[in-house]
Amino acid sequence: MISRGAFLLILGALALERLFELWLSARNARRAFAAGAVEAGGEHYAAMAAFHALFILSAAAEAILFDRPFLGLFGWVALALALAAQALRYWCVATLGPRWNTRIIVWPAAAPVSGGPYRLVRHPNYLAVIVEIACVPMIHGCWLTAAVFSAGNAALLMRRIRAEEGALGPRYELAFAARPRLLPAMLRAGRCAPNPPGETRGTRRPPTRVRPCRR
Repeated sequence: MISRGAFLLILGALALERLFELWLSARNARRAFAAGAVEAGGEHYAAMAAFHALFILSAAAEAILFDRPFLGLFGWVALALALAAQALRYWCVATLGPRWNTRIIVWPAAAPVSGGPYRLVRHPNYLAVIVEIACVPMIHGCWLTAAVFSAGNAALLMRRIRAEEGALGPRYELAFAARPRLLPAMLRAGRCAPNPPGETRGTRRPPTRVRPCRR
């Protein structure tokens, strides 16, 4: 069983992680701008930062004010999925290295990164966020926070992904044309497939080898 106190500690650790990500993002941004990178989509960044802070506060408040119980096996499954989301997030961080950022920062002269989880989907970091927001509150039965913030996150990500892909431009679109945005191909019942191991970004695949993914 995960006690309410332990759940609040998990939320505290998540808050500390968010602060670390902001620090890492700011450091990487300074280096990127010094190297000639540019920022796009900055008008919605403050809203996203506030949203994630409110998410943690909401989960804590719901657990305390509504006396949410730990749901046994369901709670353990939610914890396992939340930890898997963290692993996916830091796989993204390690793959992008100094190019990882919570902001949309474009390196005009650099080829898009296609290694690690980006071989499977266009936006693995956003997939991690989706799983995290749905599962972290459910560790202690905070279904209201999970539902409300999952809906809000979907709305934010629609705008974010549109802005990011627009900023990355045609070179990115060409490299990722055959890759789904969020769900790996093996979970999409053959609707599309990831690029084979030998493929690099900037190489157009023959149209007969893969079915284009739906947007």
